[in-house]
Amino acid sequence: MLVHSAVTGSASAYRIEGGYPITGEITCLGTKNFATKAMVAALLGDTPTLLTNVPPIGDVDITSEMLTSIGASVRRLDGLQLEIDPTTISTSTIPMPHSGSNRIPILLLSALLHRFEQVTVPVVGGCKIGARAVDFHLEAIRQFGGTVEETPDCYTARCSRPFKGTHIHLPYPSVGATETCLYLSVLAQGRSVIANAAIEPEIQELITMLRAMGAIIYNLPNRELRIEGVSRLRGTRMEVLGDRIEAASWASLACASDGEVTVHGIRPDTLGNFLSYYQEIGGGLELVGAQSIRFYRRGDLRPAVIETDVYPGFSTDWQQPFAVLLTQANGISIVHETVYEKRFGYLKALDKLGARTQLTTHCLGSVHCRFLDKNYEHSAIITGPTPFRAVEEITIPDLRAGLAYVIAAAIAEGTSVIKGIDFLERGYGDIVPRLASMNLKIDRV
Repeated sequence: MLVHSAVTGSASAYRIEGGYPITGEITCLGTKNFATKAMVAALLGDTPTLLTNVPPIGDVDITSEMLTSIGASVRRLDGLQLEIDPTTISTSTIPMPHSGSNRIPILLLSALLHRFEQVTVPVVGGCKIGARAVDFHLEAIRQFGGTVEETPDCYTARCSRPFKGTHIHLPYPSVGATETCLYLSVLAQGRSVIANAAIEPEIQELITMLRAMGAIIYNLPNRELRIEGVSRLRGTRMEVLGDRIEAASWASLACASDGEVTVHGIRPDTLGNFLSYYQEIGGGLELVGAQSIRFYRRGDLRPAVIETDVYPGFSTDWQQPFAVLLTQANGISIVHETVYEKRFGYLKALDKLGARTQLTTHCLGSVHCRFLDKNYEHSAIITGPTPFRAVEEITIPDLRAGLAYVIAAAIAEGTSVIKGIDFLERGYGDIVPRLASMNLKIDRV
């Protein structure tokens, strides 16, 4: 049974009246960056898996649709629980889901190869923020002994099971590529080593889940993972951790609007360096529970130099809401994007609202950057403070920019209309009632 969509028959825009402090409490949803990957991991078991705190968002629905299309049973139980039974899987060809695509098909390619000698998945979708190539995933399959054919519409992988353990050194600590290597290695024969692996909190949660299913995975120094393959995995019960990207957005909203927001359902340790940068520029925080943080503004905001990086660095998904916050800081701030080369498309809309930003192809920072001398506009100069004035219409270009636009509209004097909300709701569901409860004047139109 396919889970129901988080927003059915949704209208096309939000209307937001801004210009006043946002105050109240909000609970983070479970993070899509783990929930959807856990759904894929559930296919590796030979008994059902129960996931809890699964967010009611579009990406979960799209992933559920893919799983049910190959015969898996996906049931939404009471509350935010999702039961996945992989024992009924009957085919290895995944069609393009009618509700759209995300990055999950390329992960299904590796997970399903433990069940079938041939697997076909559609070309991956997702936000247009850079190349996001799948080369690392496909090369990993080849190193484990499989073959992959590519067409404009699909990828077809073949292997003679079981996979043989191998040593892989990832050219870049990609989260998705690390996940692919984990799915491949846990049921491969012998030992595998993943060098230069991603170590994000979501990766650590996936490792915990796979261990609970029976996998043997060791965390080693210097971004290495060692996996001793096992012959079978069983289903498990796993809770989806709170969304650290969403939490940082609500923190930015509180500080940018000079309000006060208590965020529940978030482990402070997953926010890492964000909390340091937040306090550096003048944001205040107070831990009010094991998974609750109160965010506010301590005084005048100061500029900062932000460089995105893989974990434990400043997340690339934090920079959009933080950029809105920096437009209200007194001075010149720098944001150096080192993860995706086309992440600043959203700044044009902020400039219409009143921001003063400038892009450059230079690396304005000290972090080693893959985009050095490659002519990508991947550094932003933000001059503030600049008051925001509402505009008649702005359109969301990608998922993470969506919440940044909501924050921008919230601090702009007057009423703004935000279109393209399907992007945002793919990752955050229906945010209207949650934000309205914090006194933000927001309506769906």
